[in-house]
Amino acid sequence: MSRPKGTPKSGGRKKGSLNKATAEAKRSLEELARTHTATAMQALAHVADHGESEAARVSAATAILDRGYGKPKQALEHSGEGGGPVFIVTGVPRDE
Repeated sequence: MSRPKGTPKSGGRKKGSLNKATAEAKRSLEELARTHTATAMQALAHVADHGESEAARVSAATAILDRGYGKPKQALEHSGEGGGPVFIVTGVPRDE
């Protein structure tokens, strides 16, 4: 039975979602990587302390901080048309 033209297809995976085999492989890779966390952190700490270039030391230090505290939030500035305020319409009536 075919669906009428213009109607959305239903069922199946959402676009961009992983199939079961790919999801399982990703979980296995993550688990394997986590078994090497201590070694990786030691390597980063060594490069941060003894790296041959300043860029290598900064990169290693940044990686350590990102993993320990998370990456810094990126500031975003929004403005409306002509630099004016931005109005967000939620569809919920407000008492005035």
